[in-house]
Amino acid sequence: MSELFELEAEARDLSGKAHSRRLRREHNKVPAIIYGAGKENVSVTLEGNKVRKALENDAFYSHILTIKVGKKKEKAVLKALQRHPYKQQILHMDFLRIKADEKLTMKVPVHFLNEETAAGVKLGGVITHHMSEIEVSCLPADLPSSIDIDLENLGMDESIHLSDIKFAKGVESVALALGDDHNFSIVSIHEPRVQEEPEEEVAEATEEGAEDKDADAKSGDDTKTDDKKDDAADSKAKE
Repeated sequence: MSELFELEAEARDLSGKAHSRRLRREHNKVPAIIYGAGKENVSVTLEGNKVRKALENDAFYSHILTIKVGKKKEKAVLKALQRHPYKQQILHMDFLRIKADEKLTMKVPVHFLNEETAAGVKLGGVITHHMSEIEVSCLPADLPSSIDIDLENLGMDESIHLSDIKFAKGVESVALALGDDHNFSIVSIHEPRVQEEPEEEVAEATEEGAEDKDADAKSGDDTKTDDKKDDAADSKAKE
């Protein structure tokens, strides 16, 4: 984990939705809370622009962060992030303090390498991503910023599962720890699906269309015959 993320925060005494809205609207601040490690919760505010810039980096979501509150520094990880449903606005953030000797559970982003040159893709296959992040358990010092998966040798109709990943020392998959039933597929390559109408259905549709035309033609002939009969009757009545 070569990248360092440090955020400056200000402690806040007030809480509540109205206060949080005012912070975001009038001061471009993001309300947040720091909790855990047997210490008291601390409510803080962060600079909105700096937070949005930090969130552009995938590593921020699974990295040990340093949050500076006044003269005190807190080591924590991002555990929850609340965004506005349609505005480019961060509503709230939750940070969990870490302890060097205590394992933590985090979701780590997956980076897929060599997708365009994968063996299955060269044969016309399509890649399907089943997972974009993997939940892992490890000590803070062992937490990876991402998990890289090389698709170079992934062939047609092949998949990569959790059990195929070589996790770093001290890092384990939370799902795999629950048993083989949780050995989920992460990515796969298959032939593109082309939806074609079955030949039988096409033939049936053609036959039905022909029958409909014959029926319409017969109906037209019957109508003409009836019209001739009506004309003859009218002529005889006039006589």
